[in-house]
Amino acid sequence: MHIFRSLRYRNFKLFFYGQSISLIGTWMQKTAVSWLVYRLTGSAVLLGVVGFASLIPSLVLSPLAGSYIERRNRYRVLVTTQVASMLQAGALALLIYFRIYNIPIIVLLSLIQGIINAFDVTCRQSLLMEMVEDKDDLPNAIALNSSMANFARIAGPAGAGIILSTLGEDFCFFSNFLSYVPVLLCLFMMRLQLPPVSSKDTSIWNELQEGFKYVSGDRQLSSMIAMIGISSLFVIPFNTLIPIFAKDLFNGTAKTFSWFESMAGVGSIASAIYLANLKHGKSMISVMTVATVIFGSSLLLLACSSSLPMALLFMGLSGVGMMAQTSAINTYIQTHAAPAMRSRAISYYVMAYQGIIPVGSLLAGYMAQIWGARATVFVEGTIGLTAIAAFVWFKNRANNRNTLLAQP
Repeated sequence: MHIFRSLRYRNFKLFFYGQSISLIGTWMQKTAVSWLVYRLTGSAVLLGVVGFASLIPSLVLSPLAGSYIERRNRYRVLVTTQVASMLQAGALALLIYFRIYNIPIIVLLSLIQGIINAFDVTCRQSLLMEMVEDKDDLPNAIALNSSMANFARIAGPAGAGIILSTLGEDFCFFSNFLSYVPVLLCLFMMRLQLPPVSSKDTSIWNELQEGFKYVSGDRQLSSMIAMIGISSLFVIPFNTLIPIFAKDLFNGTAKTFSWFESMAGVGSIASAIYLANLKHGKSMISVMTVATVIFGSSLLLLACSSSLPMALLFMGLSGVGMMAQTSAINTYIQTHAAPAMRSRAISYYVMAYQGIIPVGSLLAGYMAQIWGARATVFVEGTIGLTAIAAFVWFKNRANNRNTLLAQP
C-alpha cells in the first residue's frame, strides 16, 4: 500500500515494530506517573514539575547531543540509550512496587530519563535517513514514525486506564520495563550500512558554534524552529492540565483521563495517515500553517466545552493539529538541512520541541493555579493562533520584498 511504502526497507521495518511496542509501555508509564502524582498531591504545579524534569535536559543538552552523535557510531549510541532507558524504567518500577511514594525520587528518575532522551531522540531522528534507501520516502517514514508514536499514545493510556483500576500502578511500570526487550532485539537484527565516522580535529564547542551559525543563518530553518519553540512554550503544554479536566472539571477517574489521552492519539493518527499519503514535494510550510490553525482553534473550543463528549472531540482535533504541526516541521528540517549539518539541525528541533515544553509545563501549571485550567488552555490557544498569524505576515512580507528586489 502507498501509505506503508517505507516499510519495504528492512531496517526501518524492524525499527518501526520494535519502537511500536516500547512506546506503548512508555505511554503507560507516563499516564501512570501523571495520575499517581496528582492522586498523591492534588497539585497542578507538581504535575508541571514532573513534566519539567523529564524534558528540561533536552533544552540544555540537545545541541551538545547533535555534535556528539556526529562524532560517534549512531547505531551504537542508540543501543546504549535504549539500555539506559530500560534500566531507568526498572528502577521506577521497583520504587512503585515497594510502595515508596517519594515525589523527589520520582522527579529525579524523570530527570535521568530526560538526560537519556536528549541523546536518544536526536540519534533516532538522525538515523531515519539511513534506514530509508530512497530519500523521497523519508517524509513517509517520518509520518509513519509519528503514526506509530501516536498509536502508542492511544493504546498506552487506554491500557494504563484499565490496569490502574484493576491490577495497580506497579504493573504499568513493569510493563514499560519489559517493553524494551523487543526494541533491543530489533536493533540487534538490523543491518545498517553507516558511513565511517571520521575523526575530527575541531572541538565539540566549535561544532556547536558552526551548528548555531548554520541554523540561525537559514531564514526558513530558523523560522520553522522558532514556530515549534513558541508552540512548545505556550501551546503544547496544555497536556499538563488534562488530569485536571478529567478529575476536577468532569468529575472523572483514571479511565476518564485515559480517554482524553486516547482521543488526542486518535486525532494524531488521523493526521499521520494524511501526512503519510502526501506526495513528494508537498509544501511542509503550508501543512504546518493549516495544522497550527487547527491546533489553536481546538484549544479554544476545548476550554469552552461544557460536556465530556464535546471536550473529547476537541481533544481529538488538538491531536490532529499538534501532530501535523510537529511532523511537518520535522520533515522540513530533515529534508532541507545540509547532510553535514543534519544531526545538529535536528538537535535544535529537539531542543525547541522537547526542551522548551518543560518550561511551558511549569508555566501552564502556575497559570492554572491562578486562573484555572479552562482560562489557561484558552490563553494557550489564543497564543498559538497569534503566532501563526505573525508567521504568515512576516513570510508574505519577505516574499513581497524579494519580488520587488527581483524586478528590473
